Amino acid sequence: MIDKTTIIEDGASIAEDAVIGPFCFIGRDTVIASGVNIASNVIIKGKTTLEENTKIFSFATIGNESSTIRIGKNTHVREFVQIGTQESDNKQSIEISHDNFIMAYVQIMNGVKIANNCVLTNAVRLYENVKCEERVIIGGLSTVEENNRIGTGVMIGGASYVNHDIPPFCLVEGNRSSIKGLNIIGLRRRLENPDDIEEIKAAYKKLLSHGVDKETAKTLEQESQNGYVKLFAGFIKESNL
Repeated sequence: MIDKTTIIEDGASIAEDAVIGPFCFIGRDTVIASGVNIASNVIIKGKTTLEENTKIFSFATIGNESSTIRIGKNTHVREFVQIGTQESDNKQSIEISHDNFIMAYVQIMNGVKIANNCVLTNAVRLYENVKCEERVIIGGLSTVEENNRIGTGVMIGGASYVNHDIPPFCLVEGNRSSIKGLNIIGLRRRLENPDDIEEIKAAYKKLLSHGVDKETAKTLEQESQNGYVKLFAGFIKESNL
């Protein structure tokens, strides 16, 4: 169902069961899949693809005339969110994977990549080329500066300013942000084997408790038999910390 007040340019591809509310604008290069629900006063431009069962809430703005954006299935984009709206020399696409929750007033710049099952709470800003791995949670009013990578399972506290990579499974907060420890609650929810958590704790102490030790990280990545420890050490080895 498409409201009669919505403007749809010729060329847009819209599934028959998609719902589009009043006073929207849908650009000619937009692709809207089955089960998508778009509320009122939404603007979508550029080569934007909304995958199955995505929900876009009122007053969100997605894309500009030259942008390429993909928003994965079951993702919710709440009110007043801006995704790729800024004209920029950076023409890299924005990739948002499935089952993400993007809350009100979030701003996402060109080149951002967000893996699945992430939560960006109110008024978060991700600058150009930020990479978020899966299961990241970012607290409200936080900013992540350009070209930084946020590892899997990271939790960033509210009103934080992040200007460096954040290793997997870490808890971060502050302006400017610093690593406060491991996101133990997140690890307990995610990992069934408590031995995995203990090995991650031991790796954290070796690699981050007294500054960043990239040489030890390189060795640990090569020698550890635990996949989570390998992931953790490999991230630190390649990071900008």
